[in-house]
Amino acid sequence: MKKTIVSPIWLSEHLDYLDLIILEARLDQNQSHLENQFQDVQIKGTRFFDIKNTFSDIQNPLPNTFPSVAQFTIECQKLGINKNSTIVVYDTLGIYLSPRVWWMFKAMGHSNIYVLDGGLPEWIKEGFPTEIQRKNTYPTGNFEAKLQPELIKNKEQILENINSEEAVLIDARSPDRFHATIEETRVGIRNGHIPGAINVPFENLLEDGKYKSKEALSEIFNLNDKPLYFTCGSGITACILLLATELISDNPKAVYDGSWTEWGHSTTLPINK
Repeated sequence: MKKTIVSPIWLSEHLDYLDLIILEARLDQNQSHLENQFQDVQIKGTRFFDIKNTFSDIQNPLPNTFPSVAQFTIECQKLGINKNSTIVVYDTLGIYLSPRVWWMFKAMGHSNIYVLDGGLPEWIKEGFPTEIQRKNTYPTGNFEAKLQPELIKNKEQILENINSEEAVLIDARSPDRFHATIEETRVGIRNGHIPGAINVPFENLLEDGKYKSKEALSEIFNLNDKPLYFTCGSGITACILLLATELISDNPKAVYDGSWTEWGHSTTLPINK
């Protein structure tokens, strides 16, 4: 696999690396109803990446939307992140929010970012030490975000792609939401999917909270050479798919940031069921 994910063993051997920054990604409430079993502990030296309050555009009515370059830069500097930082992000749920954080850094021009495969549960399972969570302040970093706009798609670009079929659109939601056999989980959102999208539920890519093997991922996606666009409910689990394909392909990739929350809220955008 490409070096976009690291193992607990690798991280344990590099904890004292001078430029290492460890970030925790956590969503205590999520649309997949996954529960965080590790509320009060963290890997030594961890810094909390607060996607809900500081790393999202909270002025946008849509959830979890991408922040501005200025906001991302300032908040990263507050965490003590530098231009030359090696960042490892882990998830308290195994693999859930951490790929979103990984993608956000990529979209902001920082390539030295990795996901801990299996997250905190795997770290603890393998017997590595933890510490009690605590709030810290850090020396201001010199991180500077540089937006890579090709990694983010808006509804107009997704609408255009329905006709052009330039890219393959892949939806990470569950089959019952994708095929509209149940009502949408968010109030006021239509059910169904974007025309032309294919469904690859994010759970299919994971086993025991870790990514499946390269061979298994390749069989699931069966990719051609087209660019890949990813969508889901609010742009979180789409990134699980994006990272999975990054492990096995060089296709250009992007996330539809508004995802189904934006698309399904509109009464004018087309849908299939």
